[in-house]
Amino acid sequence: MLNSKTKMSVKGRVGVGGGEMGSRNAVVSRNLALLLCFGSFSAGILFTNRIWTEPERTNLESENCNQKLKVENHTSINSLGQISNTQYDISALDSKISNIEMKLAAAKAEQQSLLRGDIASGNLKRKYFMVIGINTAFSSRKRRDSVRTTWMPQGEARKKLEKEKGIVIRFVIGHSSTAGGILDKAIEAEEMVHGDFLRLEHVEGYLELSAKTKTYFSTAVALWDADFYIKVDDDVHVNLATLGTILAGHRKKRRVYVGCMKSGPVLSKRGVKYYEPEYWKFGEAGNRYFRHATGQLYAISKDLATYISENQHILHKYVNEDVSLGSWFIGLDVEHVDDKRICCGTPPDCEWKAQLGSVCAASFDWKCSGICRSVERMVEVHRTCGEDVNALEHASF
Repeated sequence: MLNSKTKMSVKGRVGVGGGEMGSRNAVVSRNLALLLCFGSFSAGILFTNRIWTEPERTNLESENCNQKLKVENHTSINSLGQISNTQYDISALDSKISNIEMKLAAAKAEQQSLLRGDIASGNLKRKYFMVIGINTAFSSRKRRDSVRTTWMPQGEARKKLEKEKGIVIRFVIGHSSTAGGILDKAIEAEEMVHGDFLRLEHVEGYLELSAKTKTYFSTAVALWDADFYIKVDDDVHVNLATLGTILAGHRKKRRVYVGCMKSGPVLSKRGVKYYEPEYWKFGEAGNRYFRHATGQLYAISKDLATYISENQHILHKYVNEDVSLGSWFIGLDVEHVDDKRICCGTPPDCEWKAQLGSVCAASFDWKCSGICRSVERMVEVHRTCGEDVNALEHASF
């Protein structure tokens, strides 16, 4: 057992040792407290920063979403606008197509009206059956008068013929070499009285008949929309109803050439009548022309007249007008119609044919290339070989 002194000694050491340790523990506790405080402060700062950062990020994301929605909405609106515009364009196109279809239907109706021979409205020309051009010269006044007093209707009768039957008849003549001279003034005075001329932009001359023929068809097809265009000489007798009946039988043919077809010799001897300067183009001497209609009277369809009009500047002209016309159709798909009723002789030929029921459409003398002394004999031929006075009125083309 320890004595009291020993106890005290021990106690005292213990107390001393405990004091040092207590002091050390106090220092540690204070440092730990500081460390805890600093840690808590740092944690608080971090927590505070996170609290303030997250809302900011959230706000940015929200703004981005809103911006995206705005863009999508704008795109959607634009798409709807484009769809709306497309629908409007389609509607407008449908309206235009409907208008075009209506106009086409109206145009078709007008065309059908023309084909029936009705007078069309506006600038469209009426449809005629045939245009007859009587080839004449400045010196042929008496010939023209013989035609006017026989087979060519005058005044109101001629106008009625155009209106009711679609038959146009004109004397065809150009101008003299001296423009405005006495010859031209004579024709102008005659025109004032009768009103039955077709004046051409052409200088008259015997060697210019081929050029005159081209100009005639080109002018006629521009002035009158007809099924047929006819050229006849002013010393030939014509029965209009019979001629119309013949041509009506070929009305559905687009390219038809009607006349008395011939193939005469190519005359190479200079100075003879119908001398052909270009005889060498037809082969050896003694050769014959290709088939063509005699020049006293022939008829061509609208397509052929239009062809001449559109190509008149490049169509070759031979010295003989009827040969020139025939040459223009070589190489084309043209039907040649040879009808001998278009080239009957004068009485008694046309007279006995009429008695047999075969009335002639045209009569002349081959030896004269027309009616010999036509001024004196035209009335006789008309009286003997003319068709019934009511034939034209009752004819239906």
